[in-house]
Amino acid sequence: MSPWHDNFTPPCPPAPTPSGQGECVINASSPPAVELHGITKRFPGVVANKDIAITVRKGTVHALIGENGAGKSTLMKILYGMQKPDEGTIAVDGEQVTFSSPGDAIARGIGMVHQHFMLADNLTVLENVVLGGEKLYGIGAKARKKIQEISDAYGLGVRPDALVEDLGVADRQRVEILKVLYRGAKILILDEPTAVLVPQEVDALFDNLRELKSEGLTVIFISHKLGEVLKVADDITVIRRGTTVGTADPKTATTKQLAELMVGSELPSPETRESTVTDVPMLKVENLTLLESGTGGAR
Repeated sequence: MSPWHDNFTPPCPPAPTPSGQGECVINASSPPAVELHGITKRFPGVVANKDIAITVRKGTVHALIGENGAGKSTLMKILYGMQKPDEGTIAVDGEQVTFSSPGDAIARGIGMVHQHFMLADNLTVLENVVLGGEKLYGIGAKARKKIQEISDAYGLGVRPDALVEDLGVADRQRVEILKVLYRGAKILILDEPTAVLVPQEVDALFDNLRELKSEGLTVIFISHKLGEVLKVADDITVIRRGTTVGTADPKTATTKQLAELMVGSELPSPETRESTVTDVPMLKVENLTLLESGTGGAR
């Protein structure tokens, strides 16, 4: 029996591996999931992005790293249609596109999970997921079935009838991921997804990302936590002061090398000095007696 439900088709058919697990096979000649060329975005008094170029391979986790204020989130808002670039081109699956709104990006299979979640606490998981997407699968049994299918397929463990206000941070994040998958996303943008998670929740999130990747989906992972990036990414692009300054292979790169790319200079080594600790006493007290005032007695 197929692991997929009758009306749920994975973005890439699984192929058997020696371990017996299905693994998505991406054609090496297929175009990249996303290509950004010459992206420039100006705001009054500041250039947020300047001549950025990024290529994101299909079926990978691509990390976008940089210091706070480097322009990472602005770039992803451009890819998601929240802002328009002043210059440059965007290509999705080899086809050049222009986005005027997030709706345009969603229609091309791009979804974004923001650092600050966009859920209504007083609604259930199901109600949050279908909100704004009622035309896809309705708001009843068909929608519930679709949510459960996606949750099971990607190991999200989402409960459709749970109230969002009763969920922890990690569960809310999985609801946000499910929301974009429900709308047909094949490319997921995650903006600083680990910033609000404890270490055990980070590990669970990375398991989810590997599951998404194994089924042919593409993840763009925005972060400045270099240890986590090396742990989960397949490719790394570094942004500094609004422009791309290099790429790195997580198999060989170190956190020090990535940090130096981010800041643009060699990191200072911690200053070491000769120890001043000696075995010579600086103060020595012997046979000390304290007299209590007014009594003449010793204490």
